[in-house]
Amino acid sequence: MHDILIVDDEQDIRQLITGVLEDEGFEARSASNSDKALEELQKRQPSVLLLDVWLEGSRLSGMDLLRHVRKRHADLPVLMISGHGSIETAVAAIRDGAYDFVEKPFTTDRLLLALSRALEAFRLRRENAELRLHAGAATELVGRSAEIAQTRNLIERVAPTGSRIFIQGPPGSGKEVAARMIHRCSRRSEGPFVVANCAIMAPARLEEELFGNEEGAGKTGLLERAHGGTLLLDEIADMPSETQGKIVRVLQEQTFLRVGGSQRVSVDVRVIATSNRDAAAEVAQGRLRQDLFYRLNVVPLEIAPLRRRRDDIPHLVNYFLELYAKQTGVTPPIVAEDAMAVLQAYDWPGNVRELRNIVERLSILAPGEGAATLRASALPPELRKDAPVISYFEKGDAMMSLPLREAREVFEREYLLAQMRRFGNNISQTAQFIGMDRSTLHRKLKAFTSSLAGDRDRPA
Repeated sequence: MHDILIVDDEQDIRQLITGVLEDEGFEARSASNSDKALEELQKRQPSVLLLDVWLEGSRLSGMDLLRHVRKRHADLPVLMISGHGSIETAVAAIRDGAYDFVEKPFTTDRLLLALSRALEAFRLRRENAELRLHAGAATELVGRSAEIAQTRNLIERVAPTGSRIFIQGPPGSGKEVAARMIHRCSRRSEGPFVVANCAIMAPARLEEELFGNEEGAGKTGLLERAHGGTLLLDEIADMPSETQGKIVRVLQEQTFLRVGGSQRVSVDVRVIATSNRDAAAEVAQGRLRQDLFYRLNVVPLEIAPLRRRRDDIPHLVNYFLELYAKQTGVTPPIVAEDAMAVLQAYDWPGNVRELRNIVERLSILAPGEGAATLRASALPPELRKDAPVISYFEKGDAMMSLPLREAREVFEREYLLAQMRRFGNNISQTAQFIGMDRSTLHRKLKAFTSSLAGDRDRPA
């Protein structure tokens, strides 16, 4: 719900506008002079400020208050209203940072139109800033594996509830993507999505970033910016214990103090937390407060590492190829079957983030014009070493020195082992892909295992 602050010295005007806004579903607050307006701004930054130009009997005029607001709340849309309007006053207000100027007496339609435009402009400005900060940020978990399907199912069920969610998973697995998907599917999707990365913020500045600062020129914190939306506490276990205690109180009361402030700020924020470590172990070792963990872990959500969902790799590869092509205007390369087999066989310690980087590198280095075909030989060496059938054929002299029967056996063994690795050692999926009966594949793999054990046991 949008929160509108009305500042006007005439009580009947304040009451009139409050009634109109509440009828339209807005939350309305009001102040009769500049000092009371500043008090309301300290409580919480509104979505829009409706400000009278003159404010008779006030310490600051409306124009003075406008200039003050522009310094302290640069992203707050301000609509100036006046019964003594002139072209010069309107131009001065716009020049000093007001979004629009509405003359009294105004019609309800005129006021609501100006308000709607100010809110829309603010929303677009905020979204553009977030897009610049998180270029290419995804809001959908890509893949068809059972693990990802279950995760998407859980997200779709819990996102509309407003419950707090604790997301665990290894680095690069897609925890922030899951959090963005939760926000997109929630009733807060029109509100802001704000990320606080606890792992990269200096501990000394973390509280100022989260809660804002009342001193000097002042600063709006991430919690206040997330009002009406979602705050993601990324890598919560890296947050200092003292700050964790303050977050506990925020979760209890939905209020906090800015750094250097004495007046509590009220917010309506859904909090999602993530960790790439075992949260229960972090609690046991004292790095994550137990009371904070229990409040955040209302709905636990695990993002599986990429090595446990190899079925997703072809879909992710094609998704990232198309994404990079849209960003650059180039034709995406075609990934050949042997290259895809290598990509599926690799263990991806950096998970989806590492895969995305590799796909971008391959797109940049793809040869020639048009749709180039990427073969296994074009992949980085660290990926190819885990694909037995590919790495063996690179040793051409060794293969050519073998009799046909032995070469065929070597190829079959290396091929089947590579396909098994590609499908995460799932015999049924491997047998279906290569067109072999499941029992036949099982018998051959057992024979390979016995043969390899015999080779190891044979004296040199």
